[in-house]
Amino acid sequence: MSLLADLNRILEPLKIPVETGVFSDEPPEEYLVITPMLDRLDLFADDQSHMVLSEARLSLFTRRNYIKRKKELTKALQTGGMTITDRRYVGYENDSKYHHYAIDVMKEYETEDE
Repeated sequence: MSLLADLNRILEPLKIPVETGVFSDEPPEEYLVITPMLDRLDLFADDQSHMVLSEARLSLFTRRNYIKRKKELTKALQTGGMTITDRRYVGYENDSKYHHYAIDVMKEYETEDE
């Protein structure tokens, strides 16, 4: 599995449109953008890595009250096995009228034979 695949699986029941990197279509009232931030090899033995540490930022953009969605996202991510490393209100964007709330997550995976 990969972090992006896991996040998409976890977020699907919330019915929020999700894209990676940038939202490419006309943005709806509420959407998520996933930005991969880290994909580090870790836990070395015999010159081989045995773990991959992956991190991503989920940016929630909403014209509604963001607090309810923040709670739903937090619960879904934790239930889905993600470690939340940061949550923060980024701000209100006057030009687009969106609240921007960011949640950073990480997960460790065993390395796969390549």
